[in-house]
Amino acid sequence: MQLAFSKMHGTGNRILVIDVRNQKQSPPSVAELRKLGDEATGPGFDQLMWVEASADSAAVASYRVFNADGSEVEQCGNGVRCVAWLLARAGEKDPEIRLASPAGTIIARVLDDQQVAVNMGPPEFAPELIPFVASERQLRYEISVNDELLAAHVLSMGNPHCVLEVDTVQNAAVATLGPALEHHQRFPERCNVGFMSVQTRNELDLRVFERGVGETLACGTGACAAVVAAQQAGLVDEDVRVNLPGGQVMVSWRGNADPVWLTGNVELISEGIVDL
Repeated sequence: MQLAFSKMHGTGNRILVIDVRNQKQSPPSVAELRKLGDEATGPGFDQLMWVEASADSAAVASYRVFNADGSEVEQCGNGVRCVAWLLARAGEKDPEIRLASPAGTIIARVLDDQQVAVNMGPPEFAPELIPFVASERQLRYEISVNDELLAAHVLSMGNPHCVLEVDTVQNAAVATLGPALEHHQRFPERCNVGFMSVQTRNELDLRVFERGVGETLACGTGACAAVVAAQQAGLVDEDVRVNLPGGQVMVSWRGNADPVWLTGNVELISEGIVDL
């Protein structure tokens, strides 16, 4: 089986896009995904965006998201930007590109200077819908990890997120708390773990330990989750610049049931064909 791919990055987050809209093709197996994700045996990626024809006539395409460990997840904000940019390059003229995803309908706008804005939908706070084990919704939850009691923001941006407030991201215990929280028993579908340091009302620093990947240079949904958590805590305003190890994104949220908008860059790294 031969598959054409485009390797890209969104703020340093390595994305592999495979477009099979004109083919009837199943995604690679878990073993094949792991080989593709490892730069020693494949193109290498943090997330693979598997683009298919959409059953929804209002959507240009649909997509599925796979992590480098072969697991399938619901959403990837940086990956959506890459998919939208490629569709626009391929001739999609609609200024608002509508995509069907496992987390619902997503709308993207391809802007100038390699920037793409994505409507990521509203955040979800109900524990059972994140999912997260809790009897009721709280602003912060106490989670016991390694005999330490942590205060964490928990929400979903189409996928589950746990956000911790830290003094500085440079000294955050990403390597230890990241995997411990990702696999914590209160997250039945695991979670992405964000380490957030608020700088001003309009800027914060962030590192993210991604579910099924480990720490990455950027995480789009993680940036959205951090800004939502900071807003809920009264720490930031509606428009916030998020500084990630791989660069910067802008996140805007007007609160309540309004959607979260994520804006950031995309870069094409390479294109090729893999023969599985």
